Amino acid sequence: MRLLISQKVRLKLASKVPPVTESEIIECFSNRDGYLLEDTREDHKSDPPTQWFIAETDYGKKLKIVFIYKENSEIAIRTA
Repeated sequence: MRLLISQKVRLKLASKVPPVTESEIIECFSNRDGYLLEDTREDHKSDPPTQWFIAETDYGKKLKIVFIYKENSEIAIRTA
């Protein structure tokens, strides 16, 4: 699994209070339990589809991770 985080998304995550780090996103993928959900709203549809889940970091911080899983085992983070 390789995370792809654009500079625009990195700036958005850094400006959140508290900021969201790449390591916290990785922790959430590791701690995920349950199904992935798909965003079916017309304004947010993409190909491949946008998926999301809610999980905790190792320190208990809950994050909603929104991403696109690409064919070559890359995960493009849209937001967290």
